[in-house]
Amino acid sequence: MGGYKSDYDLLVVVNHEELTDLAEYWGEADEHLLREYQTTHGISAPANFIVHDLSDVNKKLRKGRPFFVDIVRDGIALYEAEGHPFDAPEPLSPEAARAEALGYFEEWFESATEFLIHGQDGMARGWSKKAAFEFHQATERLYHCLLLVLTLYSPKSHKLNFLRSQAERLAPELIAAWPRENRFEQRCWELLRRAYVDARYSPHYKINAEELAWLSERVEALQSLVEAVCQRQLAKDRT
Repeated sequence: MGGYKSDYDLLVVVNHEELTDLAEYWGEADEHLLREYQTTHGISAPANFIVHDLSDVNKKLRKGRPFFVDIVRDGIALYEAEGHPFDAPEPLSPEAARAEALGYFEEWFESATEFLIHGQDGMARGWSKKAAFEFHQATERLYHCLLLVLTLYSPKSHKLNFLRSQAERLAPELIAAWPRENRFEQRCWELLRRAYVDARYSPHYKINAEELAWLSERVEALQSLVEAVCQRQLAKDRT
């Protein structure tokens, strides 16, 4: 319904922490995946990947991080070198999980709210590029907040398409925050997505008052949805 499709999520595990540097080692792979497989081969849904070194993955398994426990339990190995096993997952107590999740919520939700307020202030002052960047940061932090509360993990990424897909997979009600059926809605999302770099550095980046007003409204909608999902999770963990 609504044309939504869950993404393909790939975990790449390497043997040295240095090789997890996305900008240094994985930019070409990211571009190749986007252009060759999604555009040329037309795979059915977007594909994204994250990179961690084996010792980090095993550390997270020993700490019972649900995100990595689920991958090891349910994931399909596309390639696996011999002699590099994953550690057995250790259970995480509900009390410890809730305490960590609550800390994430208090930190990230407050930060997102501050950026939203700064964006609305910039919009009122006519600082359109600053407002767009602040709205991007508010959106990014809301998605990180939700992912951390629900899974105790969020990828180190500023890519809103990726973060949105991860969050909407866990909480489908978040799909309603971003209508995407007409060109105006799609254009506004694209302007928000580009704002992290272009709103700060590109002289060609343009966004008008109508587009900013729509973004402000939708970020507020996302904020309400994220708060509801996180509070529900925290209340469930308490019972």
